[in-house]
Amino acid sequence: MANATECNSYSCKNSDETLAWIKAIIDFITPFSFLINPHVVNFFTDRLWLNVDKEWMDFLRGEPVQNLLLIPSGVIQDHWPTSLKNFILKLRSMVFRQEQADIDTALPGLQMTSVNSVLAQGMNVKKKHEVEVLSAVVSTIADSVRAHTIVDVGAGQGYLAQVLAFQYQHSVIAIDACSHHGRVTGARAERIKKHYTSQMLKSGSGMRKLNVPKTITCRVLSIDTLKTLVETSLPGDDTEQSRLEGESEEEQGKLHWPGDADKKPSTVLAGLHACGDLSVTMLKTFLECEDVKAVVSLGCCYNLLSEESIMDAGSQCGFPMSQSVRSTGLSLGKSARDLACQSAERWRSLDMHAGIHNFELHAFRAAFQMVLSKFYPEVVMSTPSIGRKGKALRRRQQRRSAESQHHQGSIGHIRPKSSVWPAESENVLVVDGSWLLHASIMVTAALLPSTARSSLSQCVTDGIMTSVLDIQALPSEILNAKAGCEETKSDNKFLHFENFCRSGLSHLGIEQSLDINLQSVWKEAEPFSDLIGPYWSLRAALGPLLETLILLDRLLFLQEQVPYGQGHDAASLLALLNSIASHLSLEKGCYSP
Repeated sequence: MANATECNSYSCKNSDETLAWIKAIIDFITPFSFLINPHVVNFFTDRLWLNVDKEWMDFLRGEPVQNLLLIPSGVIQDHWPTSLKNFILKLRSMVFRQEQADIDTALPGLQMTSVNSVLAQGMNVKKKHEVEVLSAVVSTIADSVRAHTIVDVGAGQGYLAQVLAFQYQHSVIAIDACSHHGRVTGARAERIKKHYTSQMLKSGSGMRKLNVPKTITCRVLSIDTLKTLVETSLPGDDTEQSRLEGESEEEQGKLHWPGDADKKPSTVLAGLHACGDLSVTMLKTFLECEDVKAVVSLGCCYNLLSEESIMDAGSQCGFPMSQSVRSTGLSLGKSARDLACQSAERWRSLDMHAGIHNFELHAFRAAFQMVLSKFYPEVVMSTPSIGRKGKALRRRQQRRSAESQHHQGSIGHIRPKSSVWPAESENVLVVDGSWLLHASIMVTAALLPSTARSSLSQCVTDGIMTSVLDIQALPSEILNAKAGCEETKSDNKFLHFENFCRSGLSHLGIEQSLDINLQSVWKEAEPFSDLIGPYWSLRAALGPLLETLILLDRLLFLQEQVPYGQGHDAASLLALLNSIASHLSLEKGCYSP
């Protein structure tokens, strides 16, 4: 096994280097449009596996699920065909490195502080990590450019805004399109404010001012909208910018800016998961609005990016942003933008059971597309979405997996008979005296004739399972039972597929007709269902490369229009969040932290 995530030879320190990197990616992905453009739901209807190198598919078809799940992260196996290994190695050499950057080197003077339990309420581990890192980065940059306020664009429930306000003592405006998020942010801020007020009263440390984020509900649909918000929303009011007791009525309701009171306020735009075009709007607002001195953007949801005609030179599309990429005539399309959202680390962390279940669900959805194509062609024309089906099935599978963990410690040992069947994916031959397993095959030994049980017992010495390499040497009764279990397993998969179809049709408002033969559809698809994992894994490997292309285009857009300061780059692209996402920051001119 080898890992292809080593440092690549590409750089983006200036526009020429960034453009060279982008062109290398475009040259690489162009021949693989057959992996990028189709959707996996059409796997069976369009026989998508036939477009992929047959040698690749033949090798990957027999690979363990764990190896397939590692492909998007650039992990290869030594026994794979050379051409397949070269494909993954070359691909990963062009992906922006996801290892967390040395923040101290990138942002000298940065002081990262752990978010306390009060501010962290409601955050999961991932969100807490993101907020801790990004709040420290935004605070450091805001201090370096002497910003008077920070505007959190797409603030959600205000996690980032509240840490910047309460912990780092910045004046913050939180903007979100959802009024519910605004109410949650306000209520949460009040609870946090009460805590800090109580702590100061108990400690006798004095009544210092507390910065409480100002919340604004507004859908940012254009650069002009965001510019107007930045330019007009700096003064606060007494309900949204709260102060502690002791201030005069005249002082209440005003934001307290540091420095000269006559000096026009300056702003930093910040976005944690600023979806789709929102990240693009932030970058363009930075260039057009003099009050905005820096932008820190961590974008997401590339599938929501607008992508208008390249021929329309005046279009305000989300991709491509840079003039150089626009001049190439490149258009990604929705499938490619969807693919750019794939997280290689997420699939890498799946265990075998979850991986198998993931591929099964893809197979069910692709086979369901066959049902729609054959019996409801008018529905297919509308590009139907049935949501994320299979959650209940996944939960049941996870419970079975948890139950099986109780038995895994004694695999290969004689144990009393159990009413709990071992997990279907365990690849062993003997578990206690009741079950014979081989690569997902389960046989009840107690149901076999005495001669077969006697032969089976020869596989066990002193209570320990001995290796049986030639399964064909087993008694015919066992082999016949094995074949029967294969049929049972196939029947069980069909039952899951049938339930999946019923749920999907119900979601689309379609009543299942008695004329629909779901079993015939599944029999047509099942022989090729084990190819969907290899196809999906190869396709998912292109996701990080497409995300790199989108991020580099944004960086190039800035590099094309923003001059460098002396001895300091104006824009930087950093992997900031432990392989979770990338970070794009820009400051006008140069600065000395």
